[in-house]
Amino acid sequence: MSGAPPRILTIAGSDSSGGAGIQADIKTITMLGGYAMSAITAVTAQNTRGVQGVEVMHPELVMDQIESCLGDIGADAIKIGMLGSPQIAMQLAERLDTFAGPIVFDPVMVATSGSELASEATIGAFGALMEIATIVTPNLPELAALTGRENIGDEDVFDAARELAEKYDTVVLAKGGHGEGDEVLDRAVSSTGKVASFGHHRIDTRHTHGTGCTLSAALATFLAYGQPTTHAIRLARGFVYAAIENAPEFGEGSGPLGHQAVRKLG
Repeated sequence: MSGAPPRILTIAGSDSSGGAGIQADIKTITMLGGYAMSAITAVTAQNTRGVQGVEVMHPELVMDQIESCLGDIGADAIKIGMLGSPQIAMQLAERLDTFAGPIVFDPVMVATSGSELASEATIGAFGALMEIATIVTPNLPELAALTGRENIGDEDVFDAARELAEKYDTVVLAKGGHGEGDEVLDRAVSSTGKVASFGHHRIDTRHTHGTGCTLSAALATFLAYGQPTTHAIRLARGFVYAAIENAPEFGEGSGPLGHQAVRKLG
């Protein structure tokens, strides 16, 4: 296997417009030199303006897709995004409990357009996945929902992230894109209390569809390369920033990123 690309399995929903979900993940993994595989949890009719329809896959079909990949090619890292149902979440947590590589869990609840992508029951099942995840990547509204808060202000981020990290023995990367101000500040908190902050100037753009999917897929890829967690976060953030800068400005709403313009970093 010398010289072979890292194998990344992404488990997420399909975005018909190509900006988020499985499509964004595959673009990201490929541009970073990885080998992308997929298990589709749901098919969405979606574009830059919103989600027009969702069809959730049967849990057994999702598990069959995963088994087909892991039982033959194998994987060096796994990224989990949109799940579609609590049954998928619980079966996935059970199946991946013994997976030896890093697992990045992006607890997708709402699309960039504002459309809901997870029911309350599905969100309630997220705990089982956070227990097996190497790193969890909630944005601020997701962090609030996962910790039972009404909302998350700057002064609450570390406490909320630490609460999740300690409860589930994982690293929590709290993404600050929904925050205020000219700087986007992401905070990483480990279960042992270690903290790290990552900031960059906020790009004034509406083309941010799929940023969370892209970040988590990039993070899984860099972890599969063997990068330490903090450096993997830094590199993944750099990829997302460059993809936003190179957005093709497609669509009438929140447009997709320019994955095609960004080459391997680091």
